[in-house]
Amino acid sequence: MVSQHGILLAVSIISDHFGPLVSKVCRCLLRHGALPLQEIVRRLELSPGQVKNSLLVLIQHNCVQAFNAPRGSGDKTVTHYLAIFDNILHRQRFSKFLSVIRADIPESEALLEGLLQNGSITPAREEIRMNFNKLAFAHYVEHCPKPEPFFDPLVDEQSTSRKRAPKSVEIALSIDKKVVNTAALSDAERFSEIPYIMEDASNANDSPHSSISGAKRKHDALEGDAELDSTIAENEVLWRANFEKFTFCLKKKFCADRKKPKLKVGTHPIWEAFFEASLVERDNNSVTSPINAIMERLRQKEGGTSMTLDHITRVLEELNCSPSSEDPDSFILDLSRIVEASRNEEIESLVRKKYGQEAFTIFRLLVREGGPVETDKIIDTTILDKQIVHGTLYKLWKDDYIDTERIQSGTGTGNSQFFLWRVKNTFREQFIDNLCHAALNLRQMGSKDDTKLRNRKNILILALTRHDDSLMLFQDF
Repeated sequence: MVSQHGILLAVSIISDHFGPLVSKVCRCLLRHGALPLQEIVRRLELSPGQVKNSLLVLIQHNCVQAFNAPRGSGDKTVTHYLAIFDNILHRQRFSKFLSVIRADIPESEALLEGLLQNGSITPAREEIRMNFNKLAFAHYVEHCPKPEPFFDPLVDEQSTSRKRAPKSVEIALSIDKKVVNTAALSDAERFSEIPYIMEDASNANDSPHSSISGAKRKHDALEGDAELDSTIAENEVLWRANFEKFTFCLKKKFCADRKKPKLKVGTHPIWEAFFEASLVERDNNSVTSPINAIMERLRQKEGGTSMTLDHITRVLEELNCSPSSEDPDSFILDLSRIVEASRNEEIESLVRKKYGQEAFTIFRLLVREGGPVETDKIIDTTILDKQIVHGTLYKLWKDDYIDTERIQSGTGTGNSQFFLWRVKNTFREQFIDNLCHAALNLRQMGSKDDTKLRNRKNILILALTRHDDSLMLFQDF
């Protein structure tokens, strides 16, 4: 479930990129979930043509996924449209994605920029095949998913409920994810390279941005009251940026930079070499690097040639890099541990700034305990004054950071009772909503036509970029 300020942030991004009409359709889908065309028309009181054209724009730019669902009890189906919140937020990260390519495959940067600008494309020049295949081989681009896969939410919900009884929020989230998974192609289909001979190569011009056919489609043929037809022809191979790959690259860079200040003297070159030597990862939570590749990278660094294999291996183990079970000559690092620790540090830092050092100490204790903690134990562990602990717990409880439970004591005389405290299950969702709210404010400040703000626009852009790093930490990593 997308938070209130998350919806407002996504709508702001779409409005800036595509205008108020498209953002109105996007807001409807984000607020109400997957809807058929006629229901969107009814809710927004727009013409079918306006809604169709808006949906076409959102689909082309990977912000909406269409899927077929059963209509009634018969065999008929109706096309629903689902807004993909994560992909919408990725639109404000295009500069970060381009920086990844600039460092890895600089000759393909202009090609990727054209792809990001147009959403989904069909390469139409034989001359660009090599550079585009480099992107495909490295999984920076992928074939677009199935345009309108079949998915029955009711059948999926019934099959899920037989296995377990999740909360309603979990069901809503799983349905969104499963629609996207249903539309996804296999890895062999997603990353297959472009053939050597392109049929329409002779019709292309020389600009890397205009060497793309199918980037912008004519929508005039969509007329009448029928459901929105698929805009992707069966014989047309469309490509798009692989946001999953770019997100992982940024996650890897974040984890590498996050730990650098805490490294011991002399271990920085080994830490950098480990990430530089990493292979194509099989999952998004770990990095694997062969020891030979690490040593090769170290030879290129100052002082690296004097490091022995035993020293490098010992340092890698101290950095929580363990030998791979599949390949003993490779080391693997679990990024999820760094991400989890970083998330806790971000929230604890906010608590310290807002409530002071005492609140930070208490909150960190509750986070590390991971369960209910009695008041007396908090006092004994933190060595804080009883009145300070009581007052701080009340403030954190009042602002929805923690939960409390009153327990009646069964021992002794009288009606004695004590309180248990735990970190609230939704405190991270609340933190993400606050991040979205702050990002929205920064975007709105940057869009104001004010002379003072215009002079500070670069500062606002830098602040928004750094703020988005925190948002990605919680939303994407």
